[in-house]
Amino acid sequence: MIASASGSSIGQVVICGAGVIGTSIAYHLAKLGVTSVTVIDPVGLAPAASGKAGGFLALDWNPGPLDELSRRSFYLHETLAEELNLDETCYRRLSCEAVMIDGSSTRPSQKKLHNVQWADIGVLGSQCMGTTETIAQTHPRTFVEAMWKEAERMGCSLRLGTVKDVVIDDIIDESKHKKKCSGVILNDGDQVTADVVIVAMGPWSSNLPSIDIPTMYGQKYHSAILRPERILNQAVFFQGLGDPEVYPRPDGDVYVCGFPDPPTIVTEKPGQVEVRPDAVDRLIDVAGKVSSELASAEVSREKCSSCYLPIVGNGLPLIGPMPNLQGAYVATGHSCWGILNAPATGEAMAELIVNGKTTHVDLTNFKP
Repeated sequence: MIASASGSSIGQVVICGAGVIGTSIAYHLAKLGVTSVTVIDPVGLAPAASGKAGGFLALDWNPGPLDELSRRSFYLHETLAEELNLDETCYRRLSCEAVMIDGSSTRPSQKKLHNVQWADIGVLGSQCMGTTETIAQTHPRTFVEAMWKEAERMGCSLRLGTVKDVVIDDIIDESKHKKKCSGVILNDGDQVTADVVIVAMGPWSSNLPSIDIPTMYGQKYHSAILRPERILNQAVFFQGLGDPEVYPRPDGDVYVCGFPDPPTIVTEKPGQVEVRPDAVDRLIDVAGKVSSELASAEVSREKCSSCYLPIVGNGLPLIGPMPNLQGAYVATGHSCWGILNAPATGEAMAELIVNGKTTHVDLTNFKP
């Protein structure tokens, strides 16, 4: 049993949600010696966006409140790739280009394609958005599985189940009434006791009635997976035709996404999010309108998917202890930067729980 900075013991920790955020927290807690960690999820590892996202990583695309978190996390991705023995099919550096297109079927001159590796239809011009110094990518599911393998080796455990609510006890301290979170209740009625409860359930995080987490929204994205004849090595953000985003992966797959639905309160359950064929077909069609290689690429229908990106009203994630509720923490709402910012979020949350303060990232802007 580990003692926290406040002197109280850290016995059992329950993390609600086995996505990239929850898994990162478990991994970093275990590295600090807290291994009595149970991660609870209705589906398993990387059940939602963490298993279906593109895995694009950018060092300096988040000026403002997210800058410190993003820069630290970008560094940690490379460090973790080494620690977890991830090969290039999971983590690599690459370049990124913004490419303006007109939607025609006309191929530009070679001069216009100077900095563009594979987009060759209707190109009007391009602008560099990052080099291998500032851009990288990871395979989200493989990354989550690698972190979990190590966390499990250190003593953490995964339990399948749906968290219905948290357990709150009244405590009296110096004649003042306080409240303490002492565990969670599952849908089957089972109760799991804990000294620390961390809610990392993405867009479902505000579904627990006894804990006052701000309303969470989800923005649904679809993705299509294509497989051209050669491995592509440049991420492209297109301007035109609905502004699709294309992330080639080192295993030969090309991840295409775009055309998000409006943010909404999510009613679909984890692992049961509908994939609309028309939305996938739209992505496949637009990919063929920007690249001759993608137009002739094989479509991996079984890998096409959809997911909800978790969003808070102010656009910033919630990271830290819940006010006026001892032992309760939240880490959610990372939007499209969840994969990028998971390592630094996990590191900071683990430090906060064990040491009472963070070393690398100031979480003031992300207070729940």
